[in-house]
Amino acid sequence: MALTLDQVQRAREILRPHLPVTRLVVAESLTNGNRHVFLKLENEMPTGSFKPRGALYALTTELGRRPVREVTACSTGNHGAAVAFAAKKSGIEARIFLPKNPNPVKRARIAALGAQIVEAGGEDLADAFAEADAYSQRDGVYFLNDATDPDLTAGPGTIAAEIFEQHSATEVIVVPMGDTALIRGVAAAAKTLSPGVKIVGVQAERAPSYVLSWREGHAMPTETCDTIADGLATRTPQEENVQTIRALVDEVRLISDEQMLAAIRHLLLEEHVLAEPAGAAATAAILRESAGFSGEVVVLVTGANITPEILRRAVGT
Repeated sequence: MALTLDQVQRAREILRPHLPVTRLVVAESLTNGNRHVFLKLENEMPTGSFKPRGALYALTTELGRRPVREVTACSTGNHGAAVAFAAKKSGIEARIFLPKNPNPVKRARIAALGAQIVEAGGEDLADAFAEADAYSQRDGVYFLNDATDPDLTAGPGTIAAEIFEQHSATEVIVVPMGDTALIRGVAAAAKTLSPGVKIVGVQAERAPSYVLSWREGHAMPTETCDTIADGLATRTPQEENVQTIRALVDEVRLISDEQMLAAIRHLLLEEHVLAEPAGAAATAAILRESAGFSGEVVVLVTGANITPEILRRAVGT
């Protein structure tokens, strides 16, 4: 079902009491004679990422349909923390299924929000998804899967609405792509508000499933998704999501782990912005292809939940 501006507006009304309007700031270090670059600072959201927008809206919508005693999610971390946040706001229990050896910063956020944590056996989300799906067959349990939930994308859609209120001349929006809920919501709302806007998706070279799928026209799973950007570590794309991004996303880029580390360092030292690898992915694309972007460009900084180890690698200490 196509996302509508009415849904985005409803999401804004639901989210307004709980979440801030994130800042849109000029990035002087990325601006040159051909382009004017802004950073949309989703890393300043509660839980340190954009994810509460979708989780809180989807859970609130589901609670309006039926009784829910527990909400579940499978996640590499940020979505899990967002679901835990939404559950706490809604007064219900949350159970989050993580892959083994999850990002410790993100795991700690989930635990601090009071959710039960289950670490599944695999390196990626496949096992966590299977366990979450099986557990969620119980009565009164809602599996809030951000890759497939039909309501969730209205939450990220509110980002686009804020961008055009903050800078109506926006011509390009650069968005990280993990499970694509973010780019599907942002792109659908942005192109309704400004049909000529260009949407550029960015994914990790070592987790390229959605870029490969976008290029080939159908879902193309990969054998592994071994990247430092756990927020982009998607191995098995959904066919419906592939078709949606092919309709909405104008260009795609792949960036390396090393380029994300360089972008983390650049954001921290030049713009005083803390970002995790996935959160810095869009910035990495700008730094890599400085001649490939022009006009009024908005770059999403989507998360700040970086481990000390990765931060040390990025700053070279």
